[in-house]
Amino acid sequence: MNSYPETLQKEPEMSAQSPTLLSVLKRTAAMHHGRKTATATPTTPPGRRHAHGPSGSESPAGKGRGVLLFVLLIAQLMVILDITAVNIALPSLAKDLQLTGSNISWTITSYSLIFGSLLLFGGRAADLLGRRRMFLTGLGVFTASSFASAMAGTATALFAARAGQGLGAAMLSPAALAIIMTAFHGNQRAKALAAWGAVGGAGAAIGVLVGGLLTEFADWRMIFYVNLPVAAALAIAALKIVPADTQKPRWRGLDLRGAVLATTSLGAIVFAITQGQTAGWTSLQTLLFGLGGLAGLTAFAAFERRTDAPLLRVERLADRAVGGGLFLMLAAAGSIFGLFLLSSLYLQNVLGMGPLATGLAFIPLAVAAGLGAHAAGHIVSHHGVRGPLTAAFVVTAGGMTLLAHVGETGSYLRDVLPGMLVAGAGLGVAVVSVSIAILTGAREEETGMISGLNATGHEIGGTIGIAIFSTIAAGTGVLAGPHASAGISHAFIADALLASVAALVALAEPAGDAGTLNRRRTEIRENAAHRGTHLTRAMRKAPETGPFRVCGLP
Repeated sequence: MNSYPETLQKEPEMSAQSPTLLSVLKRTAAMHHGRKTATATPTTPPGRRHAHGPSGSESPAGKGRGVLLFVLLIAQLMVILDITAVNIALPSLAKDLQLTGSNISWTITSYSLIFGSLLLFGGRAADLLGRRRMFLTGLGVFTASSFASAMAGTATALFAARAGQGLGAAMLSPAALAIIMTAFHGNQRAKALAAWGAVGGAGAAIGVLVGGLLTEFADWRMIFYVNLPVAAALAIAALKIVPADTQKPRWRGLDLRGAVLATTSLGAIVFAITQGQTAGWTSLQTLLFGLGGLAGLTAFAAFERRTDAPLLRVERLADRAVGGGLFLMLAAAGSIFGLFLLSSLYLQNVLGMGPLATGLAFIPLAVAAGLGAHAAGHIVSHHGVRGPLTAAFVVTAGGMTLLAHVGETGSYLRDVLPGMLVAGAGLGVAVVSVSIAILTGAREEETGMISGLNATGHEIGGTIGIAIFSTIAAGTGVLAGPHASAGISHAFIADALLASVAALVALAEPAGDAGTLNRRRTEIRENAAHRGTHLTRAMRKAPETGPFRVCGLP
């Protein structure tokens, strides 16, 4: 059984009598909703009830499963909190480390870039090297990097430590989900995946509150220090409860070259964007890194086409649903991350709100996004993808336009909250619809890969979005004080333009009939679990004819 993000892919090695994981998931989803599947699927012989996949982990039994799930969910929650909490702590952090201009964005992008770029690689490594090994290794790297982040005395040290956190998260999160997929079966697996997604949704809201509390009453460094005792407890528990890997690590087929090439190429592009304002957009540095990054991505595509076990089948990007859906996910994620960053900077740096008040101010945004995601499940199931997706981006553009009116003497209730609610609702519908559109274009045997691409697109889209919008916001030369409102307003206008372009692209997406969307219901559910790090509404019970609903938040 393959792990994240290839959990849904068929294994050629499985015998004809053994059910594919996709059929098992379809049957599981049906059991979870109290109905039978349309077609019967083979049952696993009693003697093989707890057989496992390549990593050879042994399944726990009884109450041990509940403890195991709790450990994995807490680990995932820890990863989520370090994403959302940092958004609230940015102004305090920037003041302490003397971060100026677009450099402030690297506090987030150094994490999300590595995390997103290596998600596919992390899932493959969990399969080949062992799930518990990767979970514990990722936990160790994440913890050590958290300590380094808390101790950072310079911006460079913090960025490097945050990149280390992203590396640890890219190993820990896929391995945790893979353990769930091998340790739980039948209805218990459906419940475990529901809990995984719910943690993602709760974590997005909890993160802004925790970030506000720790920054307000202690220090921004506590956001990272708090990980240390939690990680220590998780490591002790994991050694006792997580099933041991019974097979030796297999290094062949990891595609390390592809992972390194993709990550460094994307990093070069993000660096060129964030430094373009300072170095000059036509300077040798900007052109060298920008063009070099694009050349690197071209080389990555060429190498992947000739690799026996590629991280990504790049030829599938030519499919209108997959390629267009990926662009729309990049746009939606960029808008979401940009909305959080710009709103946080405006509320704290311009209006002078404290970290805790800022965290509370984001709660309506999370609620609006959740309501949008909830509505999207019903709308898309009856009207297809194209219409709701286009309308969602139009609404998002309207919300960003409202936010572009922020000024030096603005207020939260008058200038921020209305735009937050409108943009949040639009983005809630957009992320759900994009996820459905991408997976609707996937063939059954590649659903895992496309789902992983969807998750990666969310992280990379957020990374590039933050790089672009922070650069625009810093264009006036200041990111603090009343005068910063002009640059932030310009960035919101750019976000509105991005949403408008995405709306035009959405018009070219396949409409997606209701029958096809319903057949993809299980795939959407699994994709939601994969993207649990960025959910507002996750693993909710959908109506019989509706696809699963998911909404991503940074």
